Amino acid sequence: MTPLRHDDHLVVVGAGLAGWRFCEVVRQLGFSGEITLIGAEDRPPYDRPPLSKQILAGKWEIAKATLASAERLEKTPVTLRLGSRATALDVEHTRVELDDGTRVAGTHVVIATGSLARSMSFASSGALPTLRTADDAERLNALVDAVEPGATLGIIGGGFLGAEAATSWMARGLHPVVLEAAARPLLGVVGEEASEWLIDLAPDFGVELHTRQTIRDVAAREDGYRIEFEGRDPLEVSLVLAAVGSVLDLEWLSGSGLTLDHGVVVDENLQAATRVAALGDVARFPYRGDERIRVEHWQVAADHAWHLAHHWMGHVVPPAVPYFWSDQYGKKIQMLGHPRPDDQVVRVMGGDGENKWLALYAREGIVTGVLSLSNPRALATSKILLDETTTLDEALRHAPWTA
Repeated sequence: MTPLRHDDHLVVVGAGLAGWRFCEVVRQLGFSGEITLIGAEDRPPYDRPPLSKQILAGKWEIAKATLASAERLEKTPVTLRLGSRATALDVEHTRVELDDGTRVAGTHVVIATGSLARSMSFASSGALPTLRTADDAERLNALVDAVEPGATLGIIGGGFLGAEAATSWMARGLHPVVLEAAARPLLGVVGEEASEWLIDLAPDFGVELHTRQTIRDVAAREDGYRIEFEGRDPLEVSLVLAAVGSVLDLEWLSGSGLTLDHGVVVDENLQAATRVAALGDVARFPYRGDERIRVEHWQVAADHAWHLAHHWMGHVVPPAVPYFWSDQYGKKIQMLGHPRPDDQVVRVMGGDGENKWLALYAREGIVTGVLSLSNPRALATSKILLDETTTLDEALRHAPWTA
């Protein structure tokens, strides 16, 4: 690809981490042309992980999570179009149409629109509160501020967000109850065996966790909600949070001609078309041959931004190894790679009942991932196993986690 020139105009759709980080990196690499950053929210770019952690715990104000501070905006000059939602993309002319009827035309377009919270509604309550945006966090905090100390709060969904919210509410002296539909939290992420190793994290931390829960209705009441189940007594709570995953907003791209398949399909350099790229949550990118994956985690969004900025500035850069982490129940869960839930998993450090361990995933004898519980150093030294193709036998023989 021809490197960016000073007269190019980059139109970045999505003012979250991926979009903002791309702007920062491409400026750091010397791009001096115009950048227009379009965001659906009225706020300047901010970091989302603190929403379920420091902000929900009452330790931070929203402003502390801001990425595009006045100082950083001075170093990264962009034209901000906040409170504007993209409604269409003309790929041929690299032009974006906005919900106010205006159009922004450039020479290149970056799609970094992220994902949305999956909504959950019941006949007796309507849509339940979710947590995805800064506005969501402020609304939740206002509701939490109004409940009694020690009040019971219901969290529907025991995944990363649900666990992080429960951890934060415990820190505020509240009583979160996590309701998970599956047999164990994170079953679809880490697989059958590893999810069993993690099942005691919540109760050991003092959080009430119920699995295999089928909710029939959630009824809004004057003093909170009444959650009704199949096969167990109702639960009265002061507040309910629906933490049941995310969805993509791809409708605005439906007539663009881009390939859409559970995300925007891109090549190894994140190109969706000539002079059009997609980053972060929305990008479905190749990984290890013919496999295409989409990863909704902070580090992948940041890595994509770094990669695309370098690629468009004419540098050859290798793809990053996918990585995610979650701080929950006083522990840190970290994953390198992208194993499937049914991959073989072998714990190589730690054992049952221990709060610090490391495990390897493998498929057809090849290492596909590394999972750790509160063992960041061992995880970091094991990254070498994914930088190049490594057999499980080689990994066990060399054991880099012992270095």
